[in-house]
Amino acid sequence: MATYRCPQDGTRAETTSLTWCCPACRGPWDLDFEAAGRVSLNSLAGRVNSLWRYEEVLPLTAPATSLGEGRTPLVPLTGTVSAKLDFLMPTLSFKDRGAVMLAELARRLSPERVVADSSGNAGTAVAAYCARAGLPCTVYVPEGTSPKKTEQIRAHGARLEIVPGDREATAHAARAARAAADSPGTFYASHVFNPYFLHGTKTYVYEMWEDLGGRLPDAVAVPVGNGTLLLGAALATAELHTHGLIDEKPALIAVQAEAVSPLAAAFHAGADVLLDDPGSVAGPTLAEGIAIPRPPRARQILAAVRESGGTFLTVTEDQIRKAQLDLAARGFYVETTGVACWAAVGDWTDRSVVVPLCGAGLKTGLAP
Repeated sequence: MATYRCPQDGTRAETTSLTWCCPACRGPWDLDFEAAGRVSLNSLAGRVNSLWRYEEVLPLTAPATSLGEGRTPLVPLTGTVSAKLDFLMPTLSFKDRGAVMLAELARRLSPERVVADSSGNAGTAVAAYCARAGLPCTVYVPEGTSPKKTEQIRAHGARLEIVPGDREATAHAARAARAAADSPGTFYASHVFNPYFLHGTKTYVYEMWEDLGGRLPDAVAVPVGNGTLLLGAALATAELHTHGLIDEKPALIAVQAEAVSPLAAAFHAGADVLLDDPGSVAGPTLAEGIAIPRPPRARQILAAVRESGGTFLTVTEDQIRKAQLDLAARGFYVETTGVACWAAVGDWTDRSVVVPLCGAGLKTGLAP
């Protein structure tokens, strides 16, 4: 059994409710969830070749909404850096890991409607999995979202709401979705507020652990906007360590675009929360997927990076352009957000690190 719990004030709610946030502080939920057991390498042989093979540690099992997501390749880029090819997911981004959890939960709750907000990839994933689940879906996206992503959302049958605005358009889209989520009978498929999404993204690390024969690299680098992949990685490394399946947890290396880097600014200032004036949210940036000025889980993200012994790195727009071309020359056509980690750690040589290539280049095209 699992229950929602607010990490700020301890408020609880049943996961069978459509309450999308803590009613007291309006903050995101965590999930109090006790795993059915621990995964072992020997037990995985012959299991379904998707992220659902790790059923002991997932809050939902036996899905009807799966599109075969997960189990993406892990391939070397250099002697110390390997890439996890999450752009090979059904909707061409890592967001499928969490979206399938949200759609499966929604299917079981049978809401009248599903709403989501996104800068692109989460919206396309939620639209696809709602289509699979037979659920009506509306996705709010900021003006300026890649046309390829909005085309994909519409193709899956979702209603698209484009929210106008300047650099705060992402926040405006989120507010519009949350207003809609307060309507009765609505399930808010939020990749930020709903912790089921994080339990989907944590399978990224379980797959690395399996493919590396029961170990993890020295560091895991992830692009961070709302921090869903990083917080999922923190969940997985904590579970693997608690279950005695790894001796040490890897450092979490969080990567932001220099143009929009409020978390990096707070981290390097020694702050536990976002700075009132970080001076680092000017934008625009080619890395639209991580251009989040005020991520709701900022406190948790900062704490997770510090607890792991990791750090924050930032990359310039020129570094993003060069990294995209460099990866393409190596055979990987990755969207501009997805190349941020390679831009940050590509020249590391002293310890092993895995970077996600988390969105296909077809979603945004080559950087101008």
